[in-house]
Amino acid sequence: MSKKSSNFAGEMKKLLYIVAAMMLLAGCGKPVQKAQVGTIERDTLLGVPCCVYLPHDYAVRAEKEVFPVLYLQHGMYGNEDDWVCQGDLLTVMDSLLCAGLVKEMVVVMPDNFLGSLAPEEREALMNAPELTPDGEQIDTSAGSAHWRKLTSEQEKNYETSGYWEEHFARFMAEAERRYPISDQPCQRAIAGLSMGGYHTMRVATLLDGRFAYVGMFSPATFVHQAPTANGLLWIGIGNEDFLYGSLQDYRKWLEARHKEYMYYESDGGHTWTNWKDYIGKFLTRIF
Repeated sequence: MSKKSSNFAGEMKKLLYIVAAMMLLAGCGKPVQKAQVGTIERDTLLGVPCCVYLPHDYAVRAEKEVFPVLYLQHGMYGNEDDWVCQGDLLTVMDSLLCAGLVKEMVVVMPDNFLGSLAPEEREALMNAPELTPDGEQIDTSAGSAHWRKLTSEQEKNYETSGYWEEHFARFMAEAERRYPISDQPCQRAIAGLSMGGYHTMRVATLLDGRFAYVGMFSPATFVHQAPTANGLLWIGIGNEDFLYGSLQDYRKWLEARHKEYMYYESDGGHTWTNWKDYIGKFLTRIF
């Protein structure tokens, strides 16, 4: 190697060391920032069981800060635990926060099935014996399983009754009273998967203009409505999902009405693998 080549190699080596040092000083070498991990709290709002994701140091910061809020809904046969236990929301949020891709927020995850029942019906169902319609004992160790007490037809009737959508404004008001979350549309988002995607569409349509961001993940769209999203309407589905065909019809319906939306299509079907991917993509585009 010539002296000139040797000097050039030496200078390049020094430059690489300097760049690496600058990256470390800037914090780029930190794989995990544990201080940003949020927590999950259980609550009941207007008689509806909820899991609530709270930012780091929430108890101290709640006295002086107001946070954006995402209302995140589960699918049919689910409950308020789903996005935490199966959707791994804590890990998703922590990873995105550490990467600087999302803002800190409060995430309210209701049992939108129980929220679909009027108070007296909800109380009766919650107090009913833990038995299926066939008389089999229900395992409640994994969380709420009240829907298992009903036939599939009964549950579908409740899910699509419209009660949850009609009373969602009251549910939001209670959440805003209990937590320091914004009541401004630009700081509000709503999303849901499957039947929760149907609820999301219906709520965002009924409460016109109250949410800047709307996310529908593998949504049930047997009713066609055009939700208002001042910032973003995001729709995602897998190309093997059993709801794929009906969603394509819904997209044509939206486009015929010149409704703008962002569409994401992945491989796979009606699975948590996809929904965890979708919530991550949606979170990076809100607030």
